[in-house]
Amino acid sequence: MLLDSVTWQIDDHERVGLSGPNGAGKTTLLRMLAGLDEPDAGLVVKPAGLTIGYLPQDGLTHSGNTLRDEAAAAFKSLLDMRDEIAQLEERLGREDESEADHEAMLTRYSDLQDAFRRNEGYSIDLKVTTVLRGLGFSEADLEKRTETFSGGWQMRIALARLLLGRPGLLLLDEPTNHLDLDARNWLEEYLTSYPHAVILVSHDRFFLDAAVTRITEIGMRTLTDYPGNYSAYVAERDARMERLRQQKRDQDEELERIRAFINRFRYQATKASQVQSRIKMLDKIVPIEIPPERKRVRFHFPQCQKSGRIVLELKRVRKSYGTQRVFAGVNLHIERGDRIALLGPNGAGKSTLMRMLSGVEAPDEGTRTEGHQVVMQYFAQDEATRLDPALTVYQTLAGDSPIHMVPHIRTILGGFLFSGDDIEKPVRVLSGGERTRLAVARMLLRPANTLLLDEPTNHLDLDSKDVLLEALEDFGGTLIFVSHDRYFVDKLATKVIDIGGGDAVVYPGNYEEFLWSQKNRDEVEARGGTSDVRRTSREAGGATATRPEATHGGRVAEMPNPSRAKRPSAPGTSDVAPPPPSYEEKKRVDAEQRRARKQAESRQRRIQDLEARIAEREQAIKDLESAMSAPGFYENHEAARPVIDRHQALMWEVGDLMHQWEVLQSDTEV
Repeated sequence: MLLDSVTWQIDDHERVGLSGPNGAGKTTLLRMLAGLDEPDAGLVVKPAGLTIGYLPQDGLTHSGNTLRDEAAAAFKSLLDMRDEIAQLEERLGREDESEADHEAMLTRYSDLQDAFRRNEGYSIDLKVTTVLRGLGFSEADLEKRTETFSGGWQMRIALARLLLGRPGLLLLDEPTNHLDLDARNWLEEYLTSYPHAVILVSHDRFFLDAAVTRITEIGMRTLTDYPGNYSAYVAERDARMERLRQQKRDQDEELERIRAFINRFRYQATKASQVQSRIKMLDKIVPIEIPPERKRVRFHFPQCQKSGRIVLELKRVRKSYGTQRVFAGVNLHIERGDRIALLGPNGAGKSTLMRMLSGVEAPDEGTRTEGHQVVMQYFAQDEATRLDPALTVYQTLAGDSPIHMVPHIRTILGGFLFSGDDIEKPVRVLSGGERTRLAVARMLLRPANTLLLDEPTNHLDLDSKDVLLEALEDFGGTLIFVSHDRYFVDKLATKVIDIGGGDAVVYPGNYEEFLWSQKNRDEVEARGGTSDVRRTSREAGGATATRPEATHGGRVAEMPNPSRAKRPSAPGTSDVAPPPPSYEEKKRVDAEQRRARKQAESRQRRIQDLEARIAEREQAIKDLESAMSAPGFYENHEAARPVIDRHQALMWEVGDLMHQWEVLQSDTEV
């Protein structure tokens, strides 16, 4: 039984996240609210006129329309109204209509125009374009037929129609499964301002933190509400579970005392009434149920020999598929200990770059060089489909696991929700999500010093993600990964490679610092300037690293600098006095001066921000150097390695920040 005698209420404007282990009933609850499943007992009460929109996890397809028309179908009533208005305009232009009919048509035309305007019918095209672009569709996609889009994009189309239709209750089952980071960030903002109620299921911790105002936990056949976002829910849930366990201990002690009294005095006539009283008391006590404690599986990758300092290097790499150019002269330099997140919109080339780095696919031009003693493990997006369907779950892991890791197989399987008889299931009967979890579990048992992971978190629940995340945090080798889970990227990445436009640009630092750099670049380009990193890409064909010694990566992203424009040469002398400037010329000069002042103020603000960041990192370096100078620090190599790596990463960051500061200072002095 999934739910038993549950009473639950959703108010307008609430944004509720459903939490619970796989199989607890989250999808079943959404389907009952959507009217697709009926409860065995009880009622689902809905206000009259409530519209409900439901997005399942998968299985939706669209065909027969262009993308624009399919999304616009969410406004069917307004589109019908627009068609009737057009028909009335055509009829009103005829001369054969009677005066009475003409008057009736004018009245109807006026009513339709008012209703169309009140319901924002004139902004349909703008709304459609805004939502589709927010979900990652390009301008060129708008006129494509919907049947030409793949499964993940089909779900985006369905999501776009739901968001445009704005139902009174929006039910979303894993809406982020097929979205990249940019689309997820856009959806977070959209749902935050959504005018009606939203209930969603998601395994993206960051998305839940940003999007919901209440968490409802499903478990033990009931629903438990927690106000606040996911982080608040985790803290309160743990505190509540500790209180519940204490109450259970107290109840068990009390029950034991009552039973001891009954057993001791059961056959004494003088205590008969007291014994009977306690027997009745036992019958009335409702035992406290405690959900099974979630096992915290912590796992370390098998030991592997260290690689050389240089792990992978791409030089002048070009890659195209037919007429579509994916990369045009990319250089990348990856060193031991790098933790790199590949970011970019869907279709930009992240998986292509992963295949080239792994050696699975060769570039059209350029070279790939693998370093000394590199033991690589590549987890592809379709890794789950490569599992042998004839093997059982346990055999899949045991087949190529090192001997000393065999005792850990059952523990790892438990961490990825395979327990009991599940480990004897053949792979062929597993669902897509179960196969993905099994493929990730198999990866954890193989020794490697370099990991290339292409979306390993897809279809993983939050507990399984935590197992993988903790293992990767402890991993001492080189990590290159693609993930659309913001929390996952924030926790792991120390460098970001931004992929798009045939280029791969390295940003030192974590995801927050990458967003900061992107924002500054966009501000420069919005003012009509050209950011240094993109200009360098065009001039050098995306091939030359500007400062590899500072980042040990590919071409490094520099701070945007709008002031590097070529200055006009000094005017020559002339015997003829120049004419006085016209009024239009004065206006232009004044506008340029105002723009120059604003740019100077912006540069000064950026300089101050850089100085603060440099001071912060220099203090962190001093603290690390103090720890590194302590006696015996280098005796425990494994404990010392993360500190040394962090010190080196901070030194690189300070060097890059100083370079940005020097550029801005030189521009200020010009």
